[in-house]
Amino acid sequence: MSLALDHLVVAARTLEEGAAWLEARMGVPTVPGGKHALMGTHNRLLGLGAGAYLEIIAIDPQAPAPARPRWFAIDSPAMRTRLASGPALVHWVARTQDIDAARAAHPDLVGEVLALSRGDYRWRIGVPPDGSLPGGGAFPTLIQWEGDRHPATALPDEGCALERLTVRAPGGAGFLATLRRLGLAEGAPVDVVESEGVGASAILRSPRGMVILPEAAGAE
Repeated sequence: MSLALDHLVVAARTLEEGAAWLEARMGVPTVPGGKHALMGTHNRLLGLGAGAYLEIIAIDPQAPAPARPRWFAIDSPAMRTRLASGPALVHWVARTQDIDAARAAHPDLVGEVLALSRGDYRWRIGVPPDGSLPGGGAFPTLIQWEGDRHPATALPDEGCALERLTVRAPGGAGFLATLRRLGLAEGAPVDVVESEGVGASAILRSPRGMVILPEAAGAE
């Protein structure tokens, strides 16, 4: 089994607010992604090279309310309060070649495996039934892409790249050990460190130099 960083998730109250916030920091535009009918969300994307990208996600005001809680804790009061202060990095997604095996080993972390699509893209993704962040945000959402289509390959090269993602959590070493067992390589640009709280921050290379995206504290 292998595990690799797939994309970063920035949440915002509106997609327009998130796009303006990120472009002001990175100096490059994002491109339209699409809509997620099951979750009532939509997104915009920015390529980060090496098969990774950044996703800005927000509630789609034109979509009906979903029958289930939205992913990435977007419906939680804590997340709504946090995003009232502005967009923020809230989570990360890791791709695996066998999400069923990962769920069998860690059902409480992976959550329910949903089969979803957007345009030509098909994927299976683990989402806790209550929409919360896996492990309170310390564990990545797991995704398995179907076929040979992946969003990162279709995104323009804007000169942006991920240098390092740091995830903070109680029992951080234990979470990192779990990720290693699931196939996260030693050289992956991901650190999981011990902390009283849970959160994440990323160092990104951009045309404007190094940019640090802060965490969404208390979003779990």
